[in-house]
Amino acid sequence: MLSVPDYEFWFVTGSQHLYGEEQLKSVAKDAQDIADKLNASGKLPYKVVFKDVMTTAESITNFMKEVNYNDKVAGVITWMHTFSPAKNWIRGTELLQKPLLHLATQYLNNIPYADIDFDYMNLNQSAHGDREYAYINARLQKHNKIVYGYWGDEDVQEQIARWQDVAVAYNESFKVKVARFGDTMRNVAVTEGDKVEAQIKMGWTVDYYGIGDLVEEINKVSDADVDKEYADLESRYEMVQGDNDADTYKHSVRVQLAQYLGIKRFLERGGYTAFTTNFEDLWGMEQLPGLASQLLIRDGYGFGAEGDWKTAALGRVMKIMSHNKQTAFMEDYTLDLRHGHEAILGSHMLEVDPSIASDKPRVEVHPLDIGGKDDPARLVFTGSEGEAIDVTVADFRDGFKMISYAVDANKPEAETPNLPVAKQLWTPKMGLKKGALEWMQAGGGHHTMLSFSLTEEQMEDYATMVGMTKAFLK
Repeated sequence: MLSVPDYEFWFVTGSQHLYGEEQLKSVAKDAQDIADKLNASGKLPYKVVFKDVMTTAESITNFMKEVNYNDKVAGVITWMHTFSPAKNWIRGTELLQKPLLHLATQYLNNIPYADIDFDYMNLNQSAHGDREYAYINARLQKHNKIVYGYWGDEDVQEQIARWQDVAVAYNESFKVKVARFGDTMRNVAVTEGDKVEAQIKMGWTVDYYGIGDLVEEINKVSDADVDKEYADLESRYEMVQGDNDADTYKHSVRVQLAQYLGIKRFLERGGYTAFTTNFEDLWGMEQLPGLASQLLIRDGYGFGAEGDWKTAALGRVMKIMSHNKQTAFMEDYTLDLRHGHEAILGSHMLEVDPSIASDKPRVEVHPLDIGGKDDPARLVFTGSEGEAIDVTVADFRDGFKMISYAVDANKPEAETPNLPVAKQLWTPKMGLKKGALEWMQAGGGHHTMLSFSLTEEQMEDYATMVGMTKAFLK
């Protein structure tokens, strides 16, 4: 299953010696209280650790160096409790290589009109200090995140929490390794891309392997190991033999489970966290990996069909960001163009993630009229209803572009007895016609990641962190 290190976020507040030692002690006390209460709120997925009050350029620079080289730290949260001269932050901020959140807040959420004096004003001048600090980040083009509001409010805490998930995904992005089993589908343009630039910008390593290398690993899987996975499958999903005889059904499922274990062991041995397959390249394999791929995506691996390594890597990043919740590989497949019913039916040949299922997935075996191989087992289910986002990454000569729109997801209006695949219906919130036109004009491809648990703000934050061009369609 998806495993992410126990990251933490270091929290510092800015001030200066002008105010005196007693005031600095108050600043530290307030900052520690905020950190403690944020952690106690239960809203944040990762711990906030208060480190110090920053008063000099030297201390800020040394702090940022320490952040860069501590693998446990996913990012920095700063707060300007008082006025902190922004020139002090220049060198350290330039050196910082991890995500930065400027928490523009105040220790108290009210103005104490009856008691306020200049001592209070000097101590609680976040409104003043925030603007000085924000100016230098803007001038340095740091593209940091600013969260504004009272730190004790739930909406502010939830925004911090969402940013933490993005920051962790950013750190983990530089560990993403994609194993390409075979090449990309012949003559297809949108699945191509600059792998070197992807590694420079996003940290994604993309390696090729021949299918023979994978088949060798699959052939090593023992019957006993497949038996164990078969029992696990029976405990999780509905086993539907359908029109198949018992032996044919069981054999097809076992082939997929051997593929699942073989691919997983191959990926684990090489430290890979995402993979691609291609139905045009199945040398030595009985079936196109269907159920096998679905189970690996369920476990948190990124996946791309037809050799689409960009979607595979993006999928892994989004799996981390979403804690592997309701985030699935998808493809625009067919349309309902009737007025009042406009929608996209999303699916794929086999490999849609069961994390978006609204019903209990069924393990079925059916013919697949593509790839020229035996009938593959697959999970068949219906997707969910609710608000979601649909995201893709395309490569242009001047760089990568993230393209996204918000969608209303629905279940198909009727069953599809002759289409035994996982399926999800959705409509862009901006309308199908406008959304589809703008998507195509932006150069968005047909492979996407659909997520019910992530927001466009989070995807925009990630794109900003890695310096990716953005086309968020409204």
